[in-house]
Amino acid sequence: MNALADYSARRDVSLSLVAEAAIASFLSPDAEERKEAAITRRLDQIDRRVQRVERDVGIAIETLALFVHFWLSSTPVLPESVRAEARAKGPQRYDRFVDALGRRLSKGPQLRQEIAANVPAAPPAGTDELPAR
Repeated sequence: MNALADYSARRDVSLSLVAEAAIASFLSPDAEERKEAAITRRLDQIDRRVQRVERDVGIAIETLALFVHFWLSSTPVLPESVRAEARAKGPQRYDRFVDALGRRLSKGPQLRQEIAANVPAAPPAGTDELPAR
């Protein structure tokens, strides 16, 4: 009740006028429509964020798959005589990789920002057709 009195004093209107306006707003049929519109806007924002996350995850998966395929195709198997030495250097090489990744993430732009949002699909393998625009 004090909040109602404070509000009416700040607005320099009577308590009954503030109460009447509050009750009218509460009982107004468009109040539900406003709530629904606000919820719809919020759901649309959430949907756009989820779509961006799905896109970013898709880019990450494809990037990893492409790298693994390239690495497995171009890296020869180590001879047995040097495998122990390579395993010993593994943690040190991994630490350098993590440092490089940290530098890349801190300086930007990130890969997902470098990739256009509307890249047309590639034509089927074995065709020389350009994708339709």
